Amino acid sequence: MADPMALLRLDGQVAVVTGSTRGIGLATARLLGRAGARIVVSSRKAEACEQVRAALCDEGVEAIAAPCHTALEADRQRLAEAATAAFGRVDVLISNAGVNPSFSSLQDLPEEAWDKVFDVNLKAAWRLSQLLAPEIAKQGSGAMVLLSSIGSIVASPRSGAYAVAKAGVNHLARQLAHEWGPAGIRVNSVAPGVTRTDMVRAAMADPKALEATLRRTPLRRIAEPEDIASVILFLVSAAGRHVTGQTLVVDGGATLTAAN
Repeated sequence: MADPMALLRLDGQVAVVTGSTRGIGLATARLLGRAGARIVVSSRKAEACEQVRAALCDEGVEAIAAPCHTALEADRQRLAEAATAAFGRVDVLISNAGVNPSFSSLQDLPEEAWDKVFDVNLKAAWRLSQLLAPEIAKQGSGAMVLLSSIGSIVASPRSGAYAVAKAGVNHLARQLAHEWGPAGIRVNSVAPGVTRTDMVRAAMADPKALEATLRRTPLRRIAEPEDIASVILFLVSAAGRHVTGQTLVVDGGATLTAAN
C-alpha cells in the first residue's frame, strides 16, 4: 500500500498558479511548493510576483515570477511561454485569478462589467487551458483546477455576472475533463464559500454581515485560504488521481442552508 503522505507529494512537477500573490492563489502556491512542486507565480503586478517568488525561494521552493493580466491574450501567451522556457514542462494549472467589479443584479449590470467578469473568470481559464493542456499532456498525466464559487450553485440578487461566469467555469471543467481525460489530464473546479480574502474582507468587517454569514454556515466559521488550498492539493496530487470533471464545494456547509 502506498504511503498516504507520499500521495500528496508533487516532487519535480511544475505548477502554474494565476492570481498567486494573495488570498487563495498565494496559499495554493505555498502549499504546492511545500509539496515539492516548482511554482510559476503569476498576477497582474510584476513587483508583487517578485515578492512572492522571493518568499517562496526563502522557504526552499523553486519558483519564477511571470506577471500576467489574464484578460489579455498577449499576457496569457507570455505566461505559457515563460513556464515552459524556465522549466521545460508544465504538470499543473491552477486558474485562480478572478474579478467581480460589480455587486449588482443582472438588470443593473453595465455591459462593460459583464465583459470584464467573463474575460477574467471564464475566457482566461479556457484560453490558458488551450495553451497549457498540450504541455501537460506531454507528461502523460497532470491536472488543472479552475476556481469557481458557491455563487455558481446558489443564486443571489447581488451575484450578477460573477455567478453566471462561475457556473460556466464549472461546466468548462467538465468539458475539459471529457476532452483531456484520454491524455491523462484531470480537470476539476473548486467552489469556495465565503473565504477570508481581500475580495470579502471589507464586507466581513461589518459585524452584522459577519454574524449573518456565520449563522448561514453550519460549521460557524469563515474559510481561510489554506482551507481551499488543501482541497486543490488533493485534486492535483496522486491522492485525487481518479477524480475528474467534478465541482468540489468548500463552504463549511453554507449551501445546505441556502433555501432556508
